[in-house]
Amino acid sequence: MRVVIKLGGDIVKGVFPPNLLSDMKELGATNQLILVHGGGDVVTEIATKLGKEQKFVVSPDGIRSRYTDRETMDIFMMVMCGLIAKKLVEVLRRNGIPAVSLSGLDGGVLKASRKKKLLTVDERGRKVMIDGGYTGKMVSGGGAVVDALLEEGVIPVISPVAVGEDSEPLNVDSDRAAAYMAMGSHADAVLFLTDVNGLKLDGRVVERLSVEEAKKALPEIGFGMQKKILAGIESIEGGVREVIVASGFGERPLGRAMAHEGCTVISS
Repeated sequence: MRVVIKLGGDIVKGVFPPNLLSDMKELGATNQLILVHGGGDVVTEIATKLGKEQKFVVSPDGIRSRYTDRETMDIFMMVMCGLIAKKLVEVLRRNGIPAVSLSGLDGGVLKASRKKKLLTVDERGRKVMIDGGYTGKMVSGGGAVVDALLEEGVIPVISPVAVGEDSEPLNVDSDRAAAYMAMGSHADAVLFLTDVNGLKLDGRVVERLSVEEAKKALPEIGFGMQKKILAGIESIEGGVREVIVASGFGERPLGRAMAHEGCTVISS
């Protein structure tokens, strides 16, 4: 079984949960695992220390995202592909889990199209078109490099930096990166690990959703979770069998999630 695991920012920012590590080692013994990580808060923190104020824009749909000029893109790569990715590889290897970190620039494992323009909403509520900077829209994920690592029993650790048509680095959403990696690598499942037990509606965790039910629920979902559900819908429509949203903390987080215990499962 091939599984893409998206590690949320709360997991990569702090100390990697020991229970998650032991669980990952166990799951990886009989399955092929691909890790995709986030970490936008760490990028903002480092950029601020370097004196580069981060600018965020809001789309007409209310989605907030980082505006990525070239200087910000360089910092984004430095933190995502360097600091975060190498720390993850370090802690995995220390626990006997072989891993290699990659970005889209490495073997084209993530490809995106550069957004020439961005439609945003300013502080007065007016729609404003601005230059797209180094922001990308996912096109594809996976490929021969990822397959070769998996066949050797090595876990690819993927940073959300895609390569554009002109070989330029592009900032892409990490949840969408995980979705496209799952689709392109023909994964059986994609697992979004976060700091909550799944999608909550009316005060309780929704255990199961069809794609149609997930689409209907989107207007009721907060921004952070909405991105995961959108990415999950894309994954299912792209051929992935199931999407799981679960907590990366607590006892046996991976085992419980794969057994569909205390989490949200989206399927076709």
